[in-house]
Amino acid sequence: MRIKSAISAPLSGKLAFLLLASALAVPVLAQEAQSTESTPANPPATVQANPPAAAQEQPVPYTASPVKQPKEGFWGHMNPFARKKWVKQRLDPINGELSELDEVNAKNAKDIRDVDDRAQTGIHRAQSTADAANQTATAADDQARQAGSTAQNAVNQVGNLTTTVNGLDLYDEKSTVDIAFKGGQPILSAEARKNLDDLATKVNGQSGYILELEAHSPSSGSVGIEHSARLAEAVKRYLVTEHNLPIYRMHAVALGNAHGNGEEDTAKPVRSSSVHIRLMANSLAAQGAAPTQGAAALGAEQP
Repeated sequence: MRIKSAISAPLSGKLAFLLLASALAVPVLAQEAQSTESTPANPPATVQANPPAAAQEQPVPYTASPVKQPKEGFWGHMNPFARKKWVKQRLDPINGELSELDEVNAKNAKDIRDVDDRAQTGIHRAQSTADAANQTATAADDQARQAGSTAQNAVNQVGNLTTTVNGLDLYDEKSTVDIAFKGGQPILSAEARKNLDDLATKVNGQSGYILELEAHSPSSGSVGIEHSARLAEAVKRYLVTEHNLPIYRMHAVALGNAHGNGEEDTAKPVRSSSVHIRLMANSLAAQGAAPTQGAAALGAEQP
């Protein structure tokens, strides 16, 4: 028993010494690990007291502020992935930067969309303005052409009207007919009626003509004038009643034994009772009439 107690006494003392040494070594090792983490691997170079002028003028590049490393402690240094808190502390700054980057990207995308919308709106407005200006110019050009055409038509119409007005009282002699009265009586013979029928056929349905009637009588003075007037009335009455010729187209004058205008031999006295009919036509008025048999005959002169 004494031998066993003598042997167990030194063993228990050694075990107590080892436990005490381990307890003292643990704090020392933890302090050395913390000092090793706090000390940077590459110490900064000593800043020169008086740097060169060129170095002073160069702009200082932008550097991000160093991220403060959290204190891990002994167990965090020995086994850092064993704790969720350590992982969260490492990921929180990264998540914050990613969130900030997403916000910046979203703001940039929104700004780009706003600029694009404003540009498209400006383009559409400019295109609409250009289209409206083009339509206005086209309408103005059409109106100008229409106005020019209207003016040209007006000039042509004025010219035609001037020509028409100038030619209204211009009549050309187309044919002549002499109606003789036997015995001085205002009675038409068969030959006289035939001549009047031919004349009425020429002018029937035509426009722009007049009939000039010059009545002659061998009697002188008022007696000859009255006698020649009865002859002219007999001719007019026949043309109106038998052929429905308008009265306003016949113009008669009773000359008695006087000579009319256009007679060649005015020195010879009037020896017989007769009515000289002259067909006068206005070419401008006749242009609007349709060509008929009477129109063709109207332009033919008879002796």
